[in-house]
Order: sequence, then structure tokens, then C-alpha cells
Amino acid sequence: MAKVQSVCVYCGSKTGRNKAFAKVAEDFGRILGNNQKTMVYGGGSIGLMGITARSTIKHGGDVIGIIPEHLDSIEIGQKGLKELHVVPNMHIRKRQMFDVSDSFVSLPGSIGTLDETIEVITWKQLNLHDKPIIIVNADGYWTPFLDMLDNIIDEEFCTPETRDLFHVVDSVDDVLDAIKAQPEPVIDPKNTLF
Repeated sequence: MAKVQSVCVYCGSKTGRNKAFAKVAEDFGRILGNNQKTMVYGGGSIGLMGITARSTIKHGGDVIGIIPEHLDSIEIGQKGLKELHVVPNMHIRKRQMFDVSDSFVSLPGSIGTLDETIEVITWKQLNLHDKPIIIVNADGYWTPFLDMLDNIIDEEFCTPETRDLFHVVDSVDDVLDAIKAQPEPVIDPKNTLF
């Protein structure tokens, strides 16, 4: 059973067309806060990112934001965080988010969210980590991605076991149970991300 204190949340810097996604973000923040989890995220105050962070804080959770310098003025760093780290670039941001997180959760978002999600799945495939990865397929948002992955498997560019690298849930209510159901991560000191 995976023990998790810090949850890295990947999600949009916009709220999107579907108004239900803002509620998904708010509900997930409530769940993290009520369970005294630390949220790790991109540090912005806008979009689903900001909604999740503020909700986590409101409900008693700690939040760590990591934002690159060039986005700090655009995404406006969220106030009231336990920690806000302004870093030189996106690569350092993603690495620091990875380093301080016990698990990863993807909510709806744009290509940045997709990039981060694919990257942690790829790192897991390469045996660089064994941390739980959960995709929240709220209102079927991630279904096209899952269909694309099935096509990649069908075309034999990756094996069916690729789908075992992450877990999909339909609701944020199921995220913490899905994380707990994953095996405890095994760290191999010979493996390194960089």
C-alpha cells in the first residue's frame, strides 16, 4: 500500500469550457485539505491550478508551488502557500515538483498538463520511479488520450503493460483510495532521472 503525504497536481491554468471542471478542482482541493495532504503544483493563482490550491488551503492542507520566472508574472504566483519557489526554467520546475511529491494526479488541462502527465508515465516506464500516477477522467476528459494510447499499443509501439503504469478514476472522490491501492514505491538507487 502506497503511503502518500504529498500529491503533485497537474491541471490547467485556465478553467476551460466545461464549468464542471472548476468544481472538480475545488472538490479535489477540499479532499486534499481535509486529509492533511500537501499539494504540490505549478504555483499559479489562475485557472484550475489556482482553484485547487486555494481550496486545499481553505480546508487545512499545505500547498507548495513551483513556478518558473517567466510564468510568475503571467500566472501570478498564488498567495498563502506554505512555500512558493520561483525557479529559472520549466525543466527545473518539473524536476522539483517530482522530487517533493509522493504521487501524481492529472486533472483536466492543456498541453502542459498533457506533457507533465506523459513525462511522469515515461519516467515510470523507464524504471526511474515507482510513484503512483492517477488520471482523473472527469466527464470523459482524458478518454481521447486513453484511446490514443490504446492505438499506440495496437500498433505495437508499446506493450499493453503501459496501461498498468497509471490508474484512471472518474471522480476525485476515488483518487486517495486509488493511490493507497498502489504498491509501496520501490526506490532503486542506481536509477536517476538526470
